[in-house]
Amino acid sequence: MSSSTAIANANKSGAPTRIGLIGCGFYAQNHLNAWDDLKHEGGVLVAVCDSDQGRAQAAGDARGVPWFSDAEKMLSALQPDLVDIVTQMNAHRSLVELVARHGIGLIVQKPLAPNWEDCLAMAAATARAKVFAAVHENFRYQPQMTRMKELIDTNTIGKATFARISFRIGFDVYASQPYLLTEPRGAILDVGIHLLDLARFFCGEVVHVLAETQRRNPRVAAEDTATILLRHESTAVTVVECTYESRRLPDTFPETLIEIEGDEGAIHLHAGNRLVITSRGAMTEETVELPSLDWADPRWRASQVAVLETNRHLLRSFRTSRPADTSIADNLNTYALVDASYLAAERGVAVVPKRWVEG
Repeated sequence: MSSSTAIANANKSGAPTRIGLIGCGFYAQNHLNAWDDLKHEGGVLVAVCDSDQGRAQAAGDARGVPWFSDAEKMLSALQPDLVDIVTQMNAHRSLVELVARHGIGLIVQKPLAPNWEDCLAMAAATARAKVFAAVHENFRYQPQMTRMKELIDTNTIGKATFARISFRIGFDVYASQPYLLTEPRGAILDVGIHLLDLARFFCGEVVHVLAETQRRNPRVAAEDTATILLRHESTAVTVVECTYESRRLPDTFPETLIEIEGDEGAIHLHAGNRLVITSRGAMTEETVELPSLDWADPRWRASQVAVLETNRHLLRSFRTSRPADTSIADNLNTYALVDASYLAAERGVAVVPKRWVEG
């Protein structure tokens, strides 16, 4: 019996999905807490791993599970059903290929890789191994985003014709993630990729991309600000904006502000998850409530809820043997918009993004 068949049979029988986590750094704490909350839904953390032995031991001891400083040893010793890779992107390819060789399903943190070639290598490795492979692209799973998507899909505003997706903050993201100061690619690959994924989520695939970048903070090696224009196959146009150098008060970190216009109305997502909805001449307002989390930091709550909801979707997809909405194959089409944005900014012309069609 193959590994994938055994896992599928176990899932059908209601057996828990045994999860190993690789990477116990700053953002991984949200993943660890989210898996704790999903125990009753069938996701059971069985081991953690980090190349920093101290971090691995602290995470393992806190949850009463074995800890490792070598991923190969963890996989060989425990053969988990699913591995959550929450490391910096430079380690993703080697870890994805390692997990795939073991025939184990995997989730990998965004961004998928530093470059397109590594993305393709991971897609190929997981396809050859025929394992579940998903990217932890979490902005689309924020409750306010899923509500907006529901309104679009139920024709509340008619056909979407224009969108503006904006993440403009002044919060010091470098204090907790200092490696961002020296990365050769900056805001587009770090946060812009989330916004580009939302553009696809709301308005569909993209025909071409225009972009301008800025480096407003002299401490940063790459761009910290980007303005991107997308033309969608649907004929809709989206403006994507991101910066870490806004001086506007109040600072809306970590919220994304959105407006989407359709031929029958509009949806505006304001700070505080307040939605203003215009539909065929009538206006309504609603506030999307975020679930309470025992482990949430008030300022990071929107991001932490997104991690929980993403993990929930990925776990359910794995346990029902369905591809995730944010499979590696799907996420390549988001990553292609990142590459196209950088190329468009460099050349000052519209760029047609690469397209990935699975198989």
